Amino acid sequence: MRGSDQVTGSLFSYVDLEERIPVRHPLRKIRAVVNDALRSLDAEFDRLYAGEGRPSIAPERLIRASLLQILYSTRSERQLMEQMDYNLLFRWFVGLGIDDVVWVPTVFTKNRDRLLTTDMSRKIMAAILAHRTRGGTAAVGRPFLGRRHPGEGLGVDEEFPAEGKSDVGRGRGSRRSARWQRAAHIFL
Repeated sequence: MRGSDQVTGSLFSYVDLEERIPVRHPLRKIRAVVNDALRSLDAEFDRLYAGEGRPSIAPERLIRASLLQILYSTRSERQLMEQMDYNLLFRWFVGLGIDDVVWVPTVFTKNRDRLLTTDMSRKIMAAILAHRTRGGTAAVGRPFLGRRHPGEGLGVDEEFPAEGKSDVGRGRGSRRSARWQRAAHIFL
């Protein structure tokens, strides 16, 4: 019997994003390390923000969204917000619920720039690196991304040159693979 192709709008959503992300997805380890590092900076974030006024985007979400932009080589904040609007993996990583509204790109950019123009960017990287030396979620001495290509499993495989072939002549391959190597090195 042929199935129906009718689209029915649902009034309620019962999707748990945690269950939709594969258990062995590399972003799970990255998220755990980043969340631990951000938790250690909670007091710093409290000092940075005023106690009253209109609430801004949570700094933890700004940092996680910025990491996604770096890891997936998203060219602009507008494209990042578009991805976060329909990509469940991005929503899960950042901490947005399935029905949460995604930020306007200019609001995101202003909030992120305001956060990172302070000394917080150094403190965030120091917290992530300190997590590595403490032997947190990502065990010390074990490769974070395994023996696979750095981008494998993160949806960017097609952007990297095949083994034995070089994309350096076109000015693309070396920058992207270097970015992934730096990101993988942080989480070793």
